Amino acid sequence: MYYNYKYRLNPPEAFSETLLHHVDTCRQLYNHVLYKLNGTDEIPARYKVQGTLPDLKSWWDDLNDIHSKVLQMVVKRVYDNLSTLKAQKEDGRAVGMLKWKPPREYRSLTYNQSGFKLKNTSGRPVLWLSKIGEIPIHLHRDIPENATIKQVTVKQEPTGEWFAAFGIDVDEGTPEKSENPERIVGIDVGTLKYAHDTDGTAVESPNFSDERERLERAQRELSRKEHGSNNWEEQRKTVAQRHADLKRKRRDFFHKLSNYYAREYDLVAVEDLDAKGLVELPGNSRNRAGASWRTFLRMLEYKCEREGTHFIAVDPRGTTKECASCGTETDKPLWVREHSCPSCGFEADRDANASWNILSRGLDEVGVGHSESTPVETALPADTPVSVKCVVETGSPTLKERTASAVSE
Repeated sequence: MYYNYKYRLNPPEAFSETLLHHVDTCRQLYNHVLYKLNGTDEIPARYKVQGTLPDLKSWWDDLNDIHSKVLQMVVKRVYDNLSTLKAQKEDGRAVGMLKWKPPREYRSLTYNQSGFKLKNTSGRPVLWLSKIGEIPIHLHRDIPENATIKQVTVKQEPTGEWFAAFGIDVDEGTPEKSENPERIVGIDVGTLKYAHDTDGTAVESPNFSDERERLERAQRELSRKEHGSNNWEEQRKTVAQRHADLKRKRRDFFHKLSNYYAREYDLVAVEDLDAKGLVELPGNSRNRAGASWRTFLRMLEYKCEREGTHFIAVDPRGTTKECASCGTETDKPLWVREHSCPSCGFEADRDANASWNILSRGLDEVGVGHSESTPVETALPADTPVSVKCVVETGSPTLKERTASAVSE
């Protein structure tokens, strides 16, 4: 299985300047290749363009300072972007042409297969990069012994910090998924309660109001600085650091919550949400964008694959309106938080009802038999929300245990 491990780099000032030179040279090569391709009637094969790199080095001296594999990955980056653009056109989207990359939009370089090595020099770990040298690296977690490092991407964040992302191929078999999953769960995501599942666990949305306030305050300070001045540059880094802090806390929450569901259950059913379309809807778009449901579901999907857990994304239409007990549809505006069926009398929390519908659709999709008993008979009480702190602080199965104990009390 393929994973990405990200580590912080601590390059000395001289190495930082060298890295910036390499990144900028790669950016210029990217723009050069894109210019050449835009001037052709038929785009040649990628390996044919890569074959022209030795000739480019004969008159472009800066290319000789860059490892050959890094230059090849620049060409691959152009072709990957062209493929993405082509796929969007085939989907009917109105897209234009690829644009040249300015310095602020090109911040990384990639070593593939060769040109890098993790070493231990004088008792400290370093990352050796061909034609750059040894850079101290903060290995906050070990790389698995049965793993092979396929590539390394070195990137400078807007904060000025450098990171190395290792593409690792772990030599392990994919766990087999259970043919008759016993531990099953349906998850409904939202803004008031970030996740509400069929076991009665309701996880509150993380509160990042303090982080947003600090970010907005830093942005106001930046707007008062003279653009391009030293004070402006220092404040720009402060704004970037505020953005990075908010992003890290949000992703930490997503990783721990998705890890919990992937490890605790044999089958996880979720909604196949059109996150982009939901954000574009009028009203409360900021909270929907901050929820980052697509990011959470993407993490949950790959972790379920890693743990051998069934991951089913179902059609979200009508999961809120439909009664989980009898199937009768009832219109409910957003402010109505309780489901009350006029046909069978089933009453439940709005999100709990939706989670049961999601689970039922997921089981039908994979053809797994499930109990005919109604949510009235089987569901845990849905009025015992779990604080988001339980997930952020632990990210462990104790979340479920605490919820169960709270219900029993």
